[in-house]
Amino acid sequence: MEGSNTRKKETIFITGGSRGIGRATALRMAGPGRKLALLYRQHEEEAREVAALCREKGADTLLLQADVSDFDGLSEAFGQVNRVFGGVDVLVNNAGVSTYGMVQDITPQEWNRVFSVNVNGYFYATKLALPHMVDQKWGRIINISSVWGMVGASCESLYAATKGAIIAFTKSCAKELAYSSITCNCVAPGMVDTPMMEELDEESIQVALSEIPLGRMVKPEEVALWVDHFASKEAEATTGQVLSPNGGWII
Repeated sequence: MEGSNTRKKETIFITGGSRGIGRATALRMAGPGRKLALLYRQHEEEAREVAALCREKGADTLLLQADVSDFDGLSEAFGQVNRVFGGVDVLVNNAGVSTYGMVQDITPQEWNRVFSVNVNGYFYATKLALPHMVDQKWGRIINISSVWGMVGASCESLYAATKGAIIAFTKSCAKELAYSSITCNCVAPGMVDTPMMEELDEESIQVALSEIPLGRMVKPEEVALWVDHFASKEAEATTGQVLSPNGGWII
């Protein structure tokens, strides 16, 4: 599957575009005539590097800073995209935070914080992108979830709960928006080699790898491949689907 240069020159909005899956997706989807809006909350230097690389690949790139859990700030970012590019055609909901711990140790504040980013942020961005998509009767929404949203995980109840919510949100949006020719799909990867893995100790990583048939992490570029596919013309009949590149971890 190759990058979809045959697609119309749509505007692609990627949240969490500075590192990991967001970075890989931006670089894969960048190309001549493409319009990319890359949103980041922190890691400004890395975000600027991604934007520069996308421009080198020929994409007209707009760099935006906002917290997806802040509806007003995110609204301002979308307003800027609408003014500069005329609206969002492809939305990649990727920004997220992780957490690890036993249920009884999770505080209400932590629970609300993770949900505000991993769930509210996806809802906010989708809500803000939809008026343009509905008006033109075309759009693509791709949500990044996780295998833990599919099966749950010990000591990751909070993170898994948010990612499970995103899978349900994806399926519901797919049914609701199909009449406007808007597809909504989900990529739910396994252990991905991103900076998020820095929060786990080496022993935990090795234990997880021993349970993965392919014996390795998923590369961000392998996730980006499926994001790009769901956004392509070839996938126009595909909606409400959850695809999980996970090395055979969950089958």
